[in-house]
Amino acid sequence: MNIKKQYIEIKSQEEAEIIASLKTQNDSESKRLVRFLSLPDLSRDPANPVCEIVKRIINIETFLNFDEIKVPEIVRADLSFDLFNFPLDHPTRSRSDTYYIGDTHILRTHTTIMWYYYLHNEIIKERIKNGLSFGSVCYGKTYRKDEIDRNHMNVFHQIDGWYLTPKSTKIITIEDLKQVLLEIVYAIYGKDVKYRFLEDTFPFTDPSIQIEIEQGGNWMEVVGSGIVRPVVLKNLGVNPDEYNGWAFGFGLERLVMSNLKLPDIRLLWSEDERVKKQLVLGHEYTSVSKYPPITRDISFVVENSFIPNNYFDLIRDLGGSLIEEVKLIDKYENAEKFGDKKISYTYRIIYRSPERTLLSSEIDIIQNAIYSATAKDFKAELR
Repeated sequence: MNIKKQYIEIKSQEEAEIIASLKTQNDSESKRLVRFLSLPDLSRDPANPVCEIVKRIINIETFLNFDEIKVPEIVRADLSFDLFNFPLDHPTRSRSDTYYIGDTHILRTHTTIMWYYYLHNEIIKERIKNGLSFGSVCYGKTYRKDEIDRNHMNVFHQIDGWYLTPKSTKIITIEDLKQVLLEIVYAIYGKDVKYRFLEDTFPFTDPSIQIEIEQGGNWMEVVGSGIVRPVVLKNLGVNPDEYNGWAFGFGLERLVMSNLKLPDIRLLWSEDERVKKQLVLGHEYTSVSKYPPITRDISFVVENSFIPNNYFDLIRDLGGSLIEEVKLIDKYENAEKFGDKKISYTYRIIYRSPERTLLSSEIDIIQNAIYSATAKDFKAELR
């Protein structure tokens, strides 16, 4: 591409107004969303390995002239799902998987949403008008309701990139996708890494492939890629008879954790200097100390409309970074014992700080708060 690289930041007055409104609300969900949005963007923190992964990717020769675009974190649901060919019954559309703000807006679930904003930029419209080839990358925080364990957080980071070119210039093939994936994997893991390609499926690309790498005898999916579906190009205002392209996207934490052999995702957010000085790509993390866990069980009966992911948010609210994992120990129905359309759950909450030894007395305060909120917020009968 012989075009000048652009740095594009989309300012959203709508997002600013929504955040201002959320800050005036006193309900737990609004407070939760404000807290998530205020968390630092590790992909832009030069001292964090998540940022180093981004730098390695955008400095790959193929991507040197790609535009960089920064887009809002609060977006319209229809733009996120309808334009990108998500089926109506896709789990991501559910309130049990995605953070909604009212009925129309969400916290973005993927940085792929940048396609919409990018193609509405006047400079990019002009390139299309002139039949030019071009590409862009976008990275930052994304949000999805998720389980609680050492490998998952509901606030995480992604990077997306794509390239569009007139069909008269080049027809994109699977071999183009493989080359892109290999360049990314080599930049992160080195050229000695063992890899393999697998077919995959994504709503917005077809055909699609995934690359896996081998570590310690196990295979791990790292980067997905595909040829942009014509229907998505059409939805975005690009003539699929004239243009085609490839795209990639993936989460960043998992790659960082595998590179450093990091045992707990919470360490990426640590302010402990003993931890931070070890968060360097290529350096195998050594635990500063294995602090003992404190476990507490909670059992309750609720309506069968209960959504576990919403419950995990409550536990995060009250336990914060001290929650290492929440395990489902037992779940069963007994109409005679509990009543019709009621379910009994037992969860084991594992508390552990990666930085210090916890006291039972401080955990008891948190656990008691979880008991009370479980009964109040979910109309649960504690057992």
